[in-house]
Amino acid sequence: MHYIEGSDRDQQVLFPEVLDDYVGEDNPVRFIDAFVDSLDLEGLGFRHAQLGEMGRPPYDPGDLLRLYVYGYLYRIRSSRKLEQETHRNVELIRRVCREFTVLCKRLDLFAGELVAIDGSKIRAANSKQRNFSRTDLMRLIRRIDRRIAEYLGALDEGDESEGGVSGHRCADLRQRIEGLQSQRAEYQGFLQGLEDSGEQQVSLTDPDSRRMKSGMRTEVSYNVQAAVEAKHKLI
Repeated sequence: MHYIEGSDRDQQVLFPEVLDDYVGEDNPVRFIDAFVDSLDLEGLGFRHAQLGEMGRPPYDPGDLLRLYVYGYLYRIRSSRKLEQETHRNVELIRRVCREFTVLCKRLDLFAGELVAIDGSKIRAANSKQRNFSRTDLMRLIRRIDRRIAEYLGALDEGDESEGGVSGHRCADLRQRIEGLQSQRAEYQGFLQGLEDSGEQQVSLTDPDSRRMKSGMRTEVSYNVQAAVEAKHKLI
């Protein structure tokens, strides 16, 4: 009996003559390629769908869309710039998704008889430290008020003592008080925003995300509703 062995690293091999031969016939990237080829990128609003006569040539928007869909399919994290573009061009991405749904209907991939809908929690980029409820904000404001009172008391005690408070110490205390007052005003603004909107939480990084229970802990997440068609289990 022997271990399973791979090919000898010194063994000579002949590579395919074209790159396309590396991709299997049933590889999902072939469907992605065909799908993007079927789209009217200019009609959908893609920039650089028509090349200009001057300036540095851009990347082909079709290639970038293929890369985006491939990353979505295999859950590969995108770069920050790609993430920013999805926020700026969210309507464009919606149009592409709509075209995909239309394509699935043309290919008779939807039976239209049974659709299952369920919610799923998707963790947001927003940290817990940047999510505040009304209770959180009121507690933080009270804590700041106590600290400001302590610093003011230290200044008053220094004024009453014979030696007083040194100039450096006095400036440090006043700087801390100003910082706390600025932070208090920020929290008060968040609290007022909740009062005006009727919401119970505010998330600073992902405004639409909320703190939710996930098992025995809480996470700042999105509650995504996913619909799955019964015929081919397409989401």
